[in-house]
Amino acid sequence: MRTIELLAPAKDLECGIAAIDHGADAVYIGAERFGARAAAGNAIADIASLCDYAHVFGAKVYATTNTIIYDNETSEARNVIAELVRAGCDALLVQDMAVAKMASDFPEIAIHASTQTDNRNADKVRWLRDMGFTRVVLARELSLDEIAAIHNAVPDVELEVFVHGALCVSYSGACYASQYCFSRSANRGECAQFCRLAFKLKDADGSTVLKGCHPLSLKDMKRIGQLRQLIDAGVTSLKIEGRLKDVSYVKNVVAAYSQELDKIVAQSNGHLRRASVGNVEYSFTPNLEKTFNRGFTTYFLNGRQASMASLYTPKAMGEYVGNLKEIRGNSFNVSGTATFSNGDGLCFFNVNKQLEGFRVNRVDNNRLFPLSMPRSLKPGIALYRNNDQEFERLLAKKTAKRKVALKIELSVFNKETIRLILADERNLEVMVDMPSEGFDVAVKSQEENIIRQLTKFGDTPYVAASVIVSDEVKQLFIPSARLSELRRKAIGKLLEEAKKPIHNVKKVRKMSDEMLHDVEKNAERLNIANVSNAIARRFYDENGLPDAPIAMEAIRHKGPNTRIMSCRYCLRYELGYCQKKGGKKSSWHEPLRLELPDGRSFRLDFDCKHCQMNIYAEQ
Repeated sequence: MRTIELLAPAKDLECGIAAIDHGADAVYIGAERFGARAAAGNAIADIASLCDYAHVFGAKVYATTNTIIYDNETSEARNVIAELVRAGCDALLVQDMAVAKMASDFPEIAIHASTQTDNRNADKVRWLRDMGFTRVVLARELSLDEIAAIHNAVPDVELEVFVHGALCVSYSGACYASQYCFSRSANRGECAQFCRLAFKLKDADGSTVLKGCHPLSLKDMKRIGQLRQLIDAGVTSLKIEGRLKDVSYVKNVVAAYSQELDKIVAQSNGHLRRASVGNVEYSFTPNLEKTFNRGFTTYFLNGRQASMASLYTPKAMGEYVGNLKEIRGNSFNVSGTATFSNGDGLCFFNVNKQLEGFRVNRVDNNRLFPLSMPRSLKPGIALYRNNDQEFERLLAKKTAKRKVALKIELSVFNKETIRLILADERNLEVMVDMPSEGFDVAVKSQEENIIRQLTKFGDTPYVAASVIVSDEVKQLFIPSARLSELRRKAIGKLLEEAKKPIHNVKKVRKMSDEMLHDVEKNAERLNIANVSNAIARRFYDENGLPDAPIAMEAIRHKGPNTRIMSCRYCLRYELGYCQKKGGKKSSWHEPLRLELPDGRSFRLDFDCKHCQMNIYAEQ
């Protein structure tokens, strides 16, 4: 039986609890420093509270310590690691090998290699395993075949793969655009969203190929229809992106993926199981189209595909709701079956392919009255809803309830003791005793009242699955207050046990001469970069990689022709001009350049041998 995990993002404690309530098997969250989303930091006390809450369901909490750090930050980073261990976190996500080295002082907590370590192949995954990583988050760009090949080559490492959310156009960890252009390092959690900007695309002659578009802005990932294929390829953890997203996003997306994963597990004939326990009851129907999205793509999962980019807007389009039928005065109606509410947000692409949005002020039967009628709104135009007021109102309420089923047994032990045993779905078991003397023999069986008192779980996370009361106990008249006291003690003890961290101890291999030779031989394939401190430098030196490149953040003078992105996504292919794949012949002359409104330009280099597009800053 294989254990499969649904991993959800948490901007804060509220989002983390919502993720667990809606079916997540694990949550990833950042502390106040050293997480790859600087705007989503949390107090250690909140992370500790989330750990307590998650562990009751056998769910885990992973702390994001996945930025690169500087020499003057190592002491503080070590303190943060220690605090996260004390808070009860189950693993750390790591990019900087200095953090991995410091985490080795805490063998009880696992380390996971963040996608920022640029994990594209089996050589890298094998090296990370040898360094003590129990899990590797693979590059988003990998196909099913590539994922399966990595799993087959290194089967003793857990593989984590993104299944939903926003996409970076560059390989993670290999994007320096934000640092180069705005002195905001993506590798330090401060990405300035360079890839969402509007550019002109120009050729070598200065002719404009495209203008007013967003050629690097990708659609959002959605792989809910490919979960079974990912599991079959060897994936352990299915990861949802979104540590900057709000609680309604978390509820909707986690619920959708959890329900789909439950179906897959149920159809597996006992070969798969969820990584946590507890049954979830939902009071809404999830709909991924209603949550923030730029349109969807499965990305490279089944090989290179067309239409990966959201070329004309980096903003949320939402769900398609129909075409505009008729405009009458200051109102219009829409074809299709969608219903609307006052306050809905709608948008459309105008004749210049620009996204325009407006708010519905009033709905009267099938007629919509905008707050202000957009001039470019025309009959026949496709409309999208990016803010569904009714759905948001629904998500603002309590929308899920998760309960762990308990086996309950009450019996007489050693003739002098009444013993209550509780066991949860993980077979975590506690027992509480009370003396059996002093209770009168009942005239009739007390089983009904005993069961009623032992199953009053109230607002605890528990529900009774089965209750066994021995014949000896049935014949005793035990006051309800005594039974309630016994139940409360047992539940308290179970909760205390359940909240303990679910540790996964690291194993670090000693690098033999043969292993070191292997690493040196395959160094180019390991994609090692971003060394920003002395501890990381020593780490690489000791483990066969003395030439690991220094981080751009540590380079004072960045000259022209600096590579700022390495992308599997290819703009030439996106526009239909890939000669290697049978595309049209272009009329432009290369190299192509992307140009910002302030005149800064960026040269595109198409490395067709490796099917990769590199972007170079020219100024």
